[in-house]
Amino acid sequence: MDSGIDTSLNVATEERLLQQATDEKERITGKRPVCCRAPSWNHSAHTLTIVRKMEFLYESSLMHDDRPYELVQDGEATGLVELPVEWILDDAPLSNLRGNSYMNPRDVMQVWFDEFDKAWEEETMCLLTMLSRISGHRSRIIALEGLIEQIKAKGGAWFGTYEQAARYVRTQAGMD
Repeated sequence: MDSGIDTSLNVATEERLLQQATDEKERITGKRPVCCRAPSWNHSAHTLTIVRKMEFLYESSLMHDDRPYELVQDGEATGLVELPVEWILDDAPLSNLRGNSYMNPRDVMQVWFDEFDKAWEEETMCLLTMLSRISGHRSRIIALEGLIEQIKAKGGAWFGTYEQAARYVRTQAGMD
């Protein structure tokens, strides 16, 4: 699928921009970021090399599996966890009021229920991508609250940040 995003920055420019963004996030939050998510999930030919050089804990831009995995580059394990994204678990495509993919929030909630239930059966993670400008609206909050209730009703489910998930994956996979 062609996203229309230009990923043709030269390596020096891409690295400089990622370093500037990382430095700015650290300045604002007081904490060094441990991850990278490429804009609109689009990697260039240089992105993985840059991310490795910056020694991030995890990356979250690729869609190669439903489960977290270790990234491999040129046949070599990188030590970098991929927390995969997926359009069906991203609130933006399902909530595009100006496009042809708008779904009623309760229908989105049902999609999330189904995705979580299958992840639960497979004993893996269900990783949502949520934007405050979309899921921060009242009707979307109702959908998120419904999902949280469904998850809690299962008993034994774990809620965590992406960083916590990446650290858990690393431990479970013997990467530490």
